[in-house]
Amino acid sequence: MSSLRDILVVEDEPMVTRAVVLVCGDEGMTVTAVESASEALRCLQQHRFRLVLCDIMMQGVDGFQFLEQLARHGIPVPVVMMTGYSTVENAVKSLSAGAIDYLPKPFTADELLTVIHRALRSSVLLEAAEAAGLEREGSMPFVPCPDHYLRLGCVSWALMEDEGTARVGVSDLFLKAAEGIEALELAEPGEDLLQGIPCAVATSPDGARHGIMCPLSGRVLEINPDVQEKPSLVEKDPYFKGWLYRILPSDTESNLQWLTL
Repeated sequence: MSSLRDILVVEDEPMVTRAVVLVCGDEGMTVTAVESASEALRCLQQHRFRLVLCDIMMQGVDGFQFLEQLARHGIPVPVVMMTGYSTVENAVKSLSAGAIDYLPKPFTADELLTVIHRALRSSVLLEAAEAAGLEREGSMPFVPCPDHYLRLGCVSWALMEDEGTARVGVSDLFLKAAEGIEALELAEPGEDLLQGIPCAVATSPDGARHGIMCPLSGRVLEINPDVQEKPSLVEKDPYFKGWLYRILPSDTESNLQWLTL
């Protein structure tokens, strides 16, 4: 197999492909482009890539089926799913199916680069965590979600409470991949949140804005006052003192199918 390449784009819209090539090229990244999942699979069997950007709605094998093929062939490459059919279901299904991130179309150059850089850092952290797990004395590069928490991909978590409410927060992996939080924009009490739609926006020190997808739909009952006063608490203790909201879930049964322990 050849040396490591940067990005493989699986996209049947030439305008989107040209935009990715141009934006990534300006950042010094090389892009290989194909128009179908079958071409992408052949390419990945011959070359190694740091990241795959894949459209969901393609003729023949779609993006979700492509993720299944990667798993079946044992090809460990991080995938960001893209789609112009930006729906809540597409977002959460992408993360549940194994995508490392999700990018709705159309997107700006800044949005594309933010997702690419975050996905690449997530991939490096996951590889380091796997290596640390194999070495008994290895230190984990991020803190994984506690076992009883429900996760939406690598992004956010929910903890069901006895009162029928749920606490919602962001994963340490997402925070590490975003390289920290300088500011945090939160929803308001009484606001309705939707699973798969950003419920908060974190701004990292480099000015990049990271939408944090909500793991559960529901109404905001309470915002963590400690996080409002000191956003850095989310980084220091993301699973306990750094929770974002307490919500009243509105569609738990439907939402749970996309969450994992």
